[in-house]
Amino acid sequence: MSYQFLLDENVPRSVFKLLCEKGFSVEYVPRGAVNSLVARLAKEKEAVLVTRDSGFADTFLYPPEEYYGIVVLRIHPPLPERLKKAVEALLRAISEFRGKTIIVYEDRMEVVE
Repeated sequence: MSYQFLLDENVPRSVFKLLCEKGFSVEYVPRGAVNSLVARLAKEKEAVLVTRDSGFADTFLYPPEEYYGIVVLRIHPPLPERLKKAVEALLRAISEFRGKTIIVYEDRMEVVE
């Protein structure tokens, strides 16, 4: 299945380029977009949201079943190359994003459905 990805503005271009190279449709949210707009755009575009904003890991505010996937990158420090490696690992490990919130750490992933 081919997914569309919507990247929060806090996700580096290296992740954008990686996803494009893998053949995915990828775009950024508008600069300065508040979380409510980011969430709405992800739903409207039927896209997997990729963000470093840990607020999106709150499954009460952002119930996984209402989204096409939410990926929260919790890599510290958030160096572009480390974030890119984490996304590469994510793509190898996860084949179905819809209805899941996935919190990605450097050494593991937590999946909430």
